[in-house]
Amino acid sequence: MLNHCWGFLGPGLILSQADAGGVGLTHYLVVSALVFGLGILIIVTRRNAVAVLMGIELLLNAAGLNFVAFSKFSCVDRTEGQLVTIFVIVIAAAEAALALAITLNIFNILNTIDVDEARSLKG
Repeated sequence: MLNHCWGFLGPGLILSQADAGGVGLTHYLVVSALVFGLGILIIVTRRNAVAVLMGIELLLNAAGLNFVAFSKFSCVDRTEGQLVTIFVIVIAAAEAALALAITLNIFNILNTIDVDEARSLKG
């Protein structure tokens, strides 16, 4: 028998595996939303540049979790989400290296990594 995988979000997605007792798509989306919200909270409330970078990493990890979750519960090719997530991880690593280099340069000039103090570098 063919599995058509019709769910609430349209063809190709399974929202939950409640009859099997497993973890469904909704669980992954809730965890991803919590991680994304925590990242936004860190970015908004912290003034430390390293903490802001950690918040940005949380945002990117939440997006990667969504890609993998939707890839797992779709009936088509299951590797697309993992490939996009690997690409996001590579971009996040490059972003972190560049941002840390900029943060170190700011620290060398101002002796602080407070993002509000970095505005004084504006010409």
